[in-house]
Amino acid sequence: MTSHKTPLYQEHLIAGAKIVDFSGWQMPIHYGSQLEEHHFVRQSAGVFDVSHMNVIDLHGSDSQAFLQKLLANDVAKLKIPGKALYSCMLTESGGIIDDLIVYFMNEDWYRVILNAGTQAKDMLWISKQLQSFPDVVLTERPELAMLAIQGPKALAAFTSLLPADAVNTVTDLGVFQACEVDNMFVGRTGYTGEDGVEVILPADAAVDLWQKLMAIDVKPIGLGARDTLRLEAGMALYGLDMDESTSPLISGLGWTVAMQPETREFIGRAALEAEKQQGPEDKMVGLLLTGRGVLRSHQQVEFADGGKGEITSGSYSPTLERSVALARVSAGVKIGDDCEVDIRGRKISAVVVKYPFVRFGKALIDLV
Repeated sequence: MTSHKTPLYQEHLIAGAKIVDFSGWQMPIHYGSQLEEHHFVRQSAGVFDVSHMNVIDLHGSDSQAFLQKLLANDVAKLKIPGKALYSCMLTESGGIIDDLIVYFMNEDWYRVILNAGTQAKDMLWISKQLQSFPDVVLTERPELAMLAIQGPKALAAFTSLLPADAVNTVTDLGVFQACEVDNMFVGRTGYTGEDGVEVILPADAAVDLWQKLMAIDVKPIGLGARDTLRLEAGMALYGLDMDESTSPLISGLGWTVAMQPETREFIGRAALEAEKQQGPEDKMVGLLLTGRGVLRSHQQVEFADGGKGEITSGSYSPTLERSVALARVSAGVKIGDDCEVDIRGRKISAVVVKYPFVRFGKALIDLV
């Protein structure tokens, strides 16, 4: 497999990063202490290099119609330039090919942010669907880099680096809204459960922004802390919490499916309608471990009434100082139900809780 490097690779080495292969990219897993990085984002401001993400632009008068077919969510909701929408891209059978963010730029231009690990299959699928929309032009944007600046002090730190006339433009952004300032595309989005921005900019400008952030004590954060932060925030990860074998309805993503208007025939709609009519057999819940151990992906969950499940994402939560997980379980399971998790052959007690577990640095669940 080809190993790619982002424009910030040398900066990661300078910062003492431990580099690992991630979906064919050489990426920092941490810069010394994943635990310290996690807490720093919850308490201050950290920056993630997410330049491995796949940015594409769709141009043409049929762009909205194309996305209306391609995506389970309804892009017609997007009326204001820069407004964003989270959606899944489905197979005909309702499985999730990828989850993504789409931005409405103008009537003839949409920007889509796709996952790095699914880039090849995403592009094959999108290109196939585009055959029915010859007037839509797709452009991949490998010349762009992407930084995520996250934490309660992130917005103040980032805007301190902007020209005076751009500061209010950014601070006035609503959640899931973006603007173009100072040759950067700045979105009020993130994957941590904290305030912050994600910045798309020319690759040759990324090092300068990174170094300026370092100079004002914004710390570099690796993929390890990114994973525990997103898990605490109850945000799904493609390949663990969802994939082509699971629908949004059993992956905690039913809220991203827009069945109205009924005339919109998006790919996978018929399969989801049949699943809804029958009633999904499984659903996604949060788990809090009450015994000793650490919850991990693929561990089996058992309930006293015979209900079963499997952990999709699990880890130690640095904020809660407990182990938490997302799990796909029998549909009849309720919040507050006790269960047991098989951890290396030992049955350890846990309880079903509502997720997210943490948002904006605050625990959202009762620790029992």
